Amino acid sequence: MYDIIIVGAGPAGMTAALYALRANKKVLVLEAKAYGGQIVNANLVENYPGIPSISGFDFATNLYNQIKELGAEIKFETVLHVDEEKNVTTDENTYQAKAVIIATGSENRKLNIERERDLVGKGVSYCATCDGNFYKNKVVAVSGGGNTAFEDALYLSDIAKKVYLIHRREEFRAEQTYINKLKKKENVTFVLNANVVALNGEEKLESIELEKNGGSKETINVDGLFIAVGQAPRNDIFSNVVTLNEQGYIVSEDGVHTNVDGIYVAGDTRVKSLRQLTTAVSDGSIAATTAMRETK
Repeated sequence: MYDIIIVGAGPAGMTAALYALRANKKVLVLEAKAYGGQIVNANLVENYPGIPSISGFDFATNLYNQIKELGAEIKFETVLHVDEEKNVTTDENTYQAKAVIIATGSENRKLNIERERDLVGKGVSYCATCDGNFYKNKVVAVSGGGNTAFEDALYLSDIAKKVYLIHRREEFRAEQTYINKLKKKENVTFVLNANVVALNGEEKLESIELEKNGGSKETINVDGLFIAVGQAPRNDIFSNVVTLNEQGYIVSEDGVHTNVDGIYVAGDTRVKSLRQLTTAVSDGSIAATTAMRETK
């Protein structure tokens, strides 16, 4: 019997483990792949309070080592099922706890084009607020048509020399207020009815190739491409026990409790307005302290 089982070893999950371990709780962290979550893909993190600059990999590794030194039990197994009795079944074992914290995060949807993964951190990014400052006075493009794409383009328009907003349709999913604001930006160009179909450059991104709806193609020279076509939470396996919204995120009225007593949520996997490293670690600390208080 564990005091707390944490599903996911990203910043939210490992922070939850940190707080629980420091309270001398018996903690099990389950992770399907590798520790760190999305932050390990960030070339540099420069917006975390108190740390002027650190690579995402180093941040995640420091946190991982910190909880290991505190005695964290971390198992790399794939969680298959969680029930209301706090039984957690993986591809290898079944475990039981007084409380479960779901911190599986989400992942950025990809364009799924050649060399996209190779150029991450070398011109391709999924986070404007994380990486935008690297493109001061440079030319960038944003792919997407929702609120995130417009927020990214607005943010980048104050940093970059030129911003292209590329969207596959004529109409946008973004709120009209964002659309109106972006249209007033003199350094922003809208490229509509177009898809990014190729990334050019060897060591770093040099240009992108677009295909228009009619079939014609166009190449645009850019220093950076910010992909903002949505995120996908990893919550299908929890749909039988906790409430999900239409997009698949875990519903939590107060940001930590699910609809099941003893099952909590933290990080990007829940419904929230801002998905950043700072909010992930905040969620983790709140989830752990709440779980400990309520499951003595």
